[in-house]
Amino acid sequence: MDSIKGWMESNRITEVECLFPDFTGNARGKIIPANKFLREGGMRLPEVIFTQTVTGEYPDDDSMIDPLERDMQLYPDPNTIRFVPWALEPTAQVIHDCFDVNGKLIDIAPRSVLRRVLSFYEKQGWKPVVAPELEFYLVTRNEDPDYPLVPPVGRNGRPETARQSFSIDAVTNEFDPIFEDMYDYCEAQELEVDTLIHESGAAQMEINFLHGDAIDLADQVFLFKRTMREAAHRHGIYATFMAKPMSNEPGSAMHIHQSLEDMDGNNLFGTSEGGNSDLFMHFIAGLQKYTPAVTALLAPNVNSYRRLTFGESAPRNVQWGVENRTCGLRVPFSEPSARRVENRFAGADANPYLALAATLACGYLGMLEKLEPMQEMKASAYDLPYSLPRSLEESLSHLEQCEPIKDMLGERFIRAFVAVKRKEYETYFGVISRWEREFLLLNV
Repeated sequence: MDSIKGWMESNRITEVECLFPDFTGNARGKIIPANKFLREGGMRLPEVIFTQTVTGEYPDDDSMIDPLERDMQLYPDPNTIRFVPWALEPTAQVIHDCFDVNGKLIDIAPRSVLRRVLSFYEKQGWKPVVAPELEFYLVTRNEDPDYPLVPPVGRNGRPETARQSFSIDAVTNEFDPIFEDMYDYCEAQELEVDTLIHESGAAQMEINFLHGDAIDLADQVFLFKRTMREAAHRHGIYATFMAKPMSNEPGSAMHIHQSLEDMDGNNLFGTSEGGNSDLFMHFIAGLQKYTPAVTALLAPNVNSYRRLTFGESAPRNVQWGVENRTCGLRVPFSEPSARRVENRFAGADANPYLALAATLACGYLGMLEKLEPMQEMKASAYDLPYSLPRSLEESLSHLEQCEPIKDMLGERFIRAFVAVKRKEYETYFGVISRWEREFLLLNV
């Protein structure tokens, strides 16, 4: 706490937002006066908060939660303290880890799940390096959920209707004030965002993050989502990370570039001759074998499968290929020192901690089991049959039946996650859609 105290005093912080991510990836926690935060050194909250659904309900099966609903003790990670740049008073935000009464990490907390996976790598003398690419849409404020989302009006007074892939003017001319705020907020928080791109959808953007440590990058994605939503709100519109927010537009993904280093920083995926190492091929094979089992973590909502099943430019299967964007696993051209694979399955709606834990667990199992990948795909993978789970319910069944993934991520976490997502799935099916009223009301 000494480093946190010094930073807060030098910046005259008056309040602290004490944060941690829930299963959905939203920020939970408390806002605490700075002097109380420094005095108490953390906060207490009930563990049951992790089993709350996105609708605020709880699953019918709560057997994985302490029946006494004991509090967790949450302690701040000093590496995560940052300004809240949009606050009126000097305010800090800091991400917390969750512990039980014996000082052990709460095994169902998303940050703990990622730490668990990284511990397997550390025991082998390996360090994964990741670089997420996050897509999202800007949309007009939507105060009635019965109405579809539409692109916002830009500075020219008209909403985007045509596709503007990689357009500079569509970003700088139409939405520049929003992104100036976004970059200012990111700089104040030391979020290492890199390239901003206009993607193929109307008012769809992509932000790239510099490569680095998996925990740090998950933290940055977690904080960026808050930041982008706030910047959009300041200009009277929404930023949404739904996987498929509009039926006639492409979905939004979180592509994850992954490489592997030894403890001296040497890339273990490329060879000195310029080829792919055995570890690299085993890693890809692990992604191919286990991705169906972790799809629920990469596509965690009912809406996620609209992107995967019906979306354009979305992966249909577990093929891999060099510079082949039709594959779910793309290997970019690179020097051996930068050899990596891009996982294209995860949606923008995925919890970044759980998505990174899932993809790294798959790769680790491939290396541990010395799996061999399928032949490289040199044609369009879109021409091959769809081979991923087609719904959240199907994905959850794959997840709870895969013992190696349970061992990697933790059996209690899997039970809790499945219970929460099953409850959300059941709640979704309790809603009668407009399509059903329009086409079934008088025709069946």
